[in-house]
Amino acid sequence: HYHSIRRVCIDMNEGYCNAAQETLPNAQVVVDRFHVAKQYRNCADRARKAEMKRLKQTLPESDYAQLKGAMWAFRKPWSTLTEEQETVLLRLFEQAPILKEVYAQREVLTNIFETHQSKAQAEQALTQWLNRITELGLTCFSSFVTTLANWRDEITNYFIRRETSGFVEGLNNKIKVIKRRCYGIYNLGRLFQHIWLDVQGRQVLFAEH
Repeated sequence: HYHSIRRVCIDMNEGYCNAAQETLPNAQVVVDRFHVAKQYRNCADRARKAEMKRLKQTLPESDYAQLKGAMWAFRKPWSTLTEEQETVLLRLFEQAPILKEVYAQREVLTNIFETHQSKAQAEQALTQWLNRITELGLTCFSSFVTTLANWRDEITNYFIRRETSGFVEGLNNKIKVIKRRCYGIYNLGRLFQHIWLDVQGRQVLFAEH
């Protein structure tokens, strides 16, 4: 059965990757895009925190107070911002111009993964992104650049069929909730019944009606 598996989606864990390559020789390893996004977004957020710390030390208190809400605005794409959030973010960019570039290049990365394109096209887009952040001197992305160098093939395998491990992540979270809700149940069969009811019960109920 193992030989029939064609793709396996993982997070960036060398143990998982090695195990998949050893036990599933015919499978293509795909790094989950949401784990990739989490890493480069964390890079951008660390840059924001560093600049906010600097601004708190250098700006008059009244000016720093006008940046209230900048964290949530910075974390969102521009198209989803309210007018008030746009104003706060523009104030932040005025006080910390580097964050404008960090924000823009984070969104460029997101757009690469949102765009339906071939693996080769994605490779080219990522190379262009790497060249751009080097030109801009955005060292805040250094850890992600290293990750991209180490996992580039597996990361860009996503663009072949755009598969993710979202279902597994969701199922794991659901099971964690069920385990907390069923605290004190020691019968494994009962626990699996609860899991099955939560995962399939509603679908079966609607099918019967």
